[in-house]
Formats: sequence, C-alpha cells, structure tokens
Amino acid sequence: MTLVIGLTGSIATGKSTVAKLFKKEGIPIVDADLISRQVVEPDREAYQKIVSAFGRDILATDQSIDRKKLAQLIFNNQEKRDQLNGIVHPIIIDQIIKERDRLIAEDHTLIILDIPLLFELNLIKLVEKVIVVYTSPEKQLERLKRRDQLTEEHARQRIEAQMSIEEKKQKADFLIDNNDSKQETAQQFRQLITQLKDNKKDC
Repeated sequence: MTLVIGLTGSIATGKSTVAKLFKKEGIPIVDADLISRQVVEPDREAYQKIVSAFGRDILATDQSIDRKKLAQLIFNNQEKRDQLNGIVHPIIIDQIIKERDRLIAEDHTLIILDIPLLFELNLIKLVEKVIVVYTSPEKQLERLKRRDQLTEEHARQRIEAQMSIEEKKQKADFLIDNNDSKQETAQQFRQLITQLKDNKKDC
C-alpha cells in the first residue's frame, strides 16, 4: 500500500525547501507547479485554448506563453483570472491524478503531491494526509518582499489572493514550522519522515 501525502503551504512559507528535502530522500514527488508549466507549452491543449482566449499579445518572441504578460493581464481582472483557471486547472488536475496513479502502480511506500493550492482547489480527496509548511504571517510578508523585491502593498495583495497560512495550519495533519533556520526545518523534516513511516506501518 502507498501512502499519498499532500504537501502545501502559502507563498514564501518555504514549501519548496521542504520539497527538496523529500527529493533528497528519494521520495517521488508530483510537482503541480512543474505540471502547470508543462501543460501550457506550445502545441499542448491548454496553450491553444489560452492563446484563443487571450490573444497572441501574451506570447514571447519564441511563441511560448510569456507568463509575466499573462499574469499582468489577469492580476486585477477577476473575470479573466477565472477564465484562465477554468482552462488550466482541469488539465493540471487530470495530469496530477495520472502521475499519482502511475507512482501508486509502481508500489512506492510514500508519494508526495506538491500542490500549492491544495485547499483552495479542494484537492484533499487526492491525498490521505496533508503536510503544511508554515511561517508566521509577519515572516511570510517579510520573506516575500525580500525574495521578489515587492512593495508591502504588492506583497500583501499576493498573499491575500490565497487562503491564509493560519487557516491552512488548522487543516494540517502534519506541520513543519519554517520560521527559523534551514537546519531546524531539516530537523523537523527528519522527525516527520519517522512519523510518516510509523503511520505507514499502522495502515
């Protein structure tokens, strides 16, 4: 039996740091962000639908979708954002399920579904347990401003576009507190791996 774990967090809480630790352990990961980039490559289904919906002005010189141009187009336009999500989300979710099922068929002990919008898209049904990577809202804002060179206003807008990290914390089966050093996060990760293996034995 395979234990399927959802890994999530919020922007700038450090989910990618924890995902790298799972990769170092050799635990297979289905990466929703990677899939979201793949499905909009030229000649893929989502690419054709996005260009039809938003026009060729969103294309870069190599005819790939310019993600920054597209982001600017939808940032303050809920209707266009909903239109884009309606195109890409079903395709991404379908691919996540295919990847998950392929790994289950290979009989891995643990599988990680790395999905930033696990709660927002109501994808809990795809996993058995959920890990949330947490930082305080204050630390999250500070890290996002520094990482992306954003003003406080723009950083807050990006954070508020997602479910709050405090709400996600309440929904977690396992929590990794990433407020402090990477060494402390790694120590929590090692403890979590032990818990997950024990959990698997009890299944």
